[in-house]
Amino acid sequence: MSAILKISDLRVAVDGKPILKGVNLEIRQGEIHALMGPNGCGKSTLAYVVAGHPKYEITGGSIELDGVNVLELDPCQRARLGIFLAFQYPVTIPGVKVSDFLRHAVSNVRNPDRKEGEGLIPMKDFRKELKDRMSEIDIDSEFARRYLNDGFSGGEKKRMEILQLSLLRPRFAILDETDSGLDSDAVRAVSEGINKLHGPHMGVLIITHHERLLEFNRPSFTHVMLAGKIVETGDASLAHDLHANGYAAVRERHPAEAAEEDAVKVVTAGV
Repeated sequence: MSAILKISDLRVAVDGKPILKGVNLEIRQGEIHALMGPNGCGKSTLAYVVAGHPKYEITGGSIELDGVNVLELDPCQRARLGIFLAFQYPVTIPGVKVSDFLRHAVSNVRNPDRKEGEGLIPMKDFRKELKDRMSEIDIDSEFARRYLNDGFSGGEKKRMEILQLSLLRPRFAILDETDSGLDSDAVRAVSEGINKLHGPHMGVLIITHHERLLEFNRPSFTHVMLAGKIVETGDASLAHDLHANGYAAVRERHPAEAAEEDAVKVVTAGV
């Protein structure tokens, strides 16, 4: 039986100012969902809250993974439970090699009770697995010897996120505007990488403004967010329509949320 990530009436604020205003969303393993909406509507906030970012205040609602209250877990525990977040702006860590970072990350997720400095995946085994995964998603092996995101191009940073996804194999992957700032070739490479990794054991939420990332990852469901609420849900054709025509028609259909847009944007811009 596939697992379910269930978000119910989720309400989130920063400094007492509301951003998310009752978000409801269910994702099953094996499903691809797209989340779209204008800038500042709360899409990234939702991603960070699911992953456990401490800056946000939960004022109502719940997040459950197979009945486990995710909101009671810290980010590391959520990762071990099977939640993965690919950041819109990946962090640069000079002096830390990609291979070392990945070995520790994978060991932490697979061996949650290990003590610091102990219980790492044997180097020989990890090198083989890393090499296989890099070959699977067409990343040069020299990538592993570089420092984490240090001097990486935008496309390389996003491919690094996909490499992490490949190794961790989470039950649920949230991709926060992974196509942001990439040229067409890089978007295609990342999109193909996601397609190779997706399967019946991984549910995917793709947060995007564009249709390009969905080229090889056709969503079963497309959700539209406006002013901190999911106001519409459809299939892949909805994503196509939004990409082609924008959000004017959505605002006309949901005037109350449209009137709240500016207030939510002010809060998200300050986070």
